[in-house]
Amino acid sequence: MTLLDDGALAGDWTLDSAQSTVRLATKSFWGLTKVTGRFGNISGTGTITADGKVTGVLTIDAASIDTANAKRDTHLRSKDFFDVDNHPEITYTVTSVTATGAGATLEGTLTVLGNSRPLTVPATVATAGETVTLDATAPVNRAEFGMGFNQLGMMASDNTLTVHAVFTRA
Repeated sequence: MTLLDDGALAGDWTLDSAQSTVRLATKSFWGLTKVTGRFGNISGTGTITADGKVTGVLTIDAASIDTANAKRDTHLRSKDFFDVDNHPEITYTVTSVTATGAGATLEGTLTVLGNSRPLTVPATVATAGETVTLDATAPVNRAEFGMGFNQLGMMASDNTLTVHAVFTRA
């Protein structure tokens, strides 16, 4: 993370969506079944200033959720969950990054269904040439964002987002 201090990474960065992934995991059927999905369309940008300040945004196309079950995916896109007709994007806006021993801590705001909440995310960071890779896992309570649908109490409110973000110099 000394690269943030010495200005070597200063500039604008663009998410390489072909190499990056955003995954979602939750428990269903009263915690007996793990449901996983992947968002197929993601984009993002970031800026690192010469003095090491970091800002950026990760944008997820909510309709691109794929859990390998077409019926479930259609339901996830409905008003019961992501309401993609009215809220097509999920965003995570990074407002600051603090270096830690093993990587970095990202401070930012997660917006789902038009509801924004602060979210602190620990991440591992790797650099190679003109590439910066961030790997992070964050717990997210869907009820905090207005996703209250839970037929017969079968679904957990706690979910996990796992992000593998590869940025290249713009």
